[in-house]
Parts: sequence; structure tokens; C-alpha cells
Amino acid sequence: MSFRIICSIVLLLCFIAMPATAQSRATGVVFEDANGNGMRDSGEAGIPDVYVSNGRDIASTDEDGRYRIRVSDDTIIFVIKPSGWATARDEKNIPRFYYNHKPKGSPKGKYPGVEPTGPLPDSIDFALTRVEEPTTFDVIMFGDPQPRNEMEVNYIAHDIVQELVGAPAAFGVTLGDIVFDNLSVFDPYNDVVGTIGCPWYNVIGNHDLNMDVDDDKLSDETYERLYGPNYYSYNYGGVHFVVLDNVKWVGRDNGGYTGEFGQRQLDFVKADLKTISEDTLVCYMFHIPLPTVDDRAKFLEAIEGHPRAFSVSAHWHRQGHFAMGEEEGYEGDGPHRHLVHGTVSGSWWSGLKDEWDIPHTLMRDGTPNGYSIATFSGNSYKFRYKASRRPADFQMSIHAPHVAPSADPAEDIVIANVFMGSDESKVYMKVGDATDWVAMTQESRPDAYYQKLKDREQYLPPAAHRPLPSIV
Repeated sequence: MSFRIICSIVLLLCFIAMPATAQSRATGVVFEDANGNGMRDSGEAGIPDVYVSNGRDIASTDEDGRYRIRVSDDTIIFVIKPSGWATARDEKNIPRFYYNHKPKGSPKGKYPGVEPTGPLPDSIDFALTRVEEPTTFDVIMFGDPQPRNEMEVNYIAHDIVQELVGAPAAFGVTLGDIVFDNLSVFDPYNDVVGTIGCPWYNVIGNHDLNMDVDDDKLSDETYERLYGPNYYSYNYGGVHFVVLDNVKWVGRDNGGYTGEFGQRQLDFVKADLKTISEDTLVCYMFHIPLPTVDDRAKFLEAIEGHPRAFSVSAHWHRQGHFAMGEEEGYEGDGPHRHLVHGTVSGSWWSGLKDEWDIPHTLMRDGTPNGYSIATFSGNSYKFRYKASRRPADFQMSIHAPHVAPSADPAEDIVIANVFMGSDESKVYMKVGDATDWVAMTQESRPDAYYQKLKDREQYLPPAAHRPLPSIV
């Protein structure tokens, strides 16, 4: 399916005024990198009608591929990748689509941030390579890998990544909590995930922050050094992807963090949506689930003009589906669908270890730890959950007694926990070939298998495992 851009932006006006002493204009060229060396060589033409952003304003390149945009002394300029083009990526397959402008660098802290970048370059250029992008493609999604140390990075390598190496996915995304407070683990984690082989984007989570600061603006300095802007967008195969940061750091003394997008970011979302057709499918990705975000209604209001959209988060270490309507502040056509994604780390790498010395780390809703494959096709999408080291068709757990009464079945004899199931899921069962399919009744209750594992833990020596969290 092809898509037509119906809104052309030459240069959006700045939404806020910055002090005259701290602002200037950046200029550069978005060009076709014909030889793939990342530099603009003689004869490599600029690309018109490509969007470049400073995190709030969005500028469009002219017929020569040149843009001009406002910057301060703490700005990340990034190109919004168009469909049919690829940005550069480093040896760990992290996309490099941005330029960090911090003349004095990040403030000194426990974990290193961005080194001083010096004066604003005369030209900040972005290289794009022409590629074929199908309109049907797969995306790998991770929720909360959250390793505390290199041992837990090793869990990720053998429990998750090993079976994904060489997977035919367009790209992958980690939906926040890339690590667990120890920001030195970013590098070994990137080493492992980079072996999958596809471009890998990242969302910032509450455990990915510089927590030795009191200012939210300074809480993502290490993240920016490694991954660039904390929010951005890009296109692939006719679908528009928007990565957002809804973790607001308020300092340890004030409770750590809250869920909030903030006005500057919402201004970017509004401007960004003007670069695409109203018919384009939009996928929003952030860390904290919408039901617990303070300015959820403002976000839903900002996106309601583009009804072909859904959002996905992680954070809860259990899965959930939400249909956001008028009660939640969404007044667009139909409800806004929100998926709370399962986690790579399951229940924070807890539970008894198996023969591979890896914790079973079952999530509190009974879902095994794992990841998902999201398949996009034109304006449609679907998710398939993949449990760690299980066959692809392992999509539910079934609990039944060894012996059932011969009379009419009593309640609760058979319980099916459908991974990534929702209120709209229909589940049927039959016993052998002599019975008809019977519709099962949906209930909310603790998972029976999780309950058994939790009960057994009282008989295990404390040193044998990290205990599972309490039952939901």
C-alpha cells in the first residue's frame, strides 16, 4: 500500500522563545550516501522534503536537501527517517540518526554523559541510504530486559537473544528499562542485542536514568550519549513510529519519578503528526503504561486527529490491554488501543534457576518471560508473543486436575491462561473427539501455576534463588 503526504511543512515556527545568548541556527544537508561511507562526497545529492527536528520544531529540507533549524547549547538534532531510506548504524546496530550539540558536554556525574562537542559545526549533515522496505514486515519488541549486572546480561544472551540472531525483522525496539539502575551495564547489553543483526531502537525507562541529579532535564545524559534523543520518530514501510519519554524524574527525595510526557514533547507530537497523512498507521512507543500517566488526557488529545494509531508500553511486568475512550480523554474515532507489553526479564530475573542456570522468572500474571513479534501490513498490525525458549505455538498454559469427576463438570476444573489475551479473546475447549467445543468463561484471578511456584518457594533455601514477587 502506498501513502501520500498531504501536509508539507517548510519550517515550523518555534513554540517557545529561548534566551538570545543561548540560541543560534543550525544548518546542514540530508543527502543520499551512495557509497555508504557516512560522509558527503562529491556528486552525492541532497534529498528534498525530508524532516529534521530539534525535539520541538520540525524543518523540511529544500530542493537541495538543506535545512535550517533553531538550537540552544543543549540540543539534539535528528533526522526523521523517511520510508525507503536507512540511516547509518554503529557496530552494535544502534541507529545513528542524530547530532548531539552540547558545547560544554554533560555535567559530571556517577555515570558519564556526552563529552563536550565544541562549537556548532558549519554544516550538520545526515546520510541516508536508499533501501527497499516492504509494506508487510516484522518488528521485534522487548519489554524491560532490566539486567542488574553482566550475569543477567548473560541470561538475556542465552534465554532470549540466542534464538533471534539473524531473525528476518525490519528492526527491534526495547521499550524501556534497558538496564536496572546500573548504567555501566548499557554497554554489555548493547553488545549482546547487537548480535541479532537488525537495527535496534531504544525507549528510555525509569531504571535508565541518571539518578544522582534532581533535574529531569539532566536525568538522561548517559542515555543521550549512547542512544541520542529521548524522543524521536521515524518511518518504515509506510508506518510511522514515534518513540516517547514519559518518565519524569523528580529526584530521590520526591519519590523518584512520575509518569508524564510534558508540554514540550506533546508539542513535538503535534508537529510530527503534521508530516504524515491522516490515513497513516502510527505506532507510539513509551515505557510507562497510559493508565498511570499524569497527562494522559493531553497526550490522547494531541493524537486524536490520527485515528489509525495504537500505543505500546511495558513497565508493569505483566501484560494488559486497554481501549481508551471519552472517559480517558480520547475523543477521536473509536477507542485508542494501548498494549502493556510483557518483559524479557519476567519478574526481574527471579525464581528458581533451571538446568541452564537461568531463573524461570515467570511474570505475576502467569506469562513466561519473552518478547513479541509485531507484524505490520499496510494499515493493520498484529502481535504474537514468544515465550522464552519455548516453541512458537506455546501461547497458553492450561491447568486441569489429574482426575475429573464423571458427573457434570464442576467450576474451575480447567483453567486456560492465554498469553497476550484480552477482554475480546474467545477461548473454547473440548475433551477428545466425543465432545463439542465449549466456550470458556473469562475471569480475573491469580495464575494457578504461579501460585504453586510461589507456595513451593517457602521450602527453598534463600541462597538458591531470588524470590518471586507477590501474586497479582
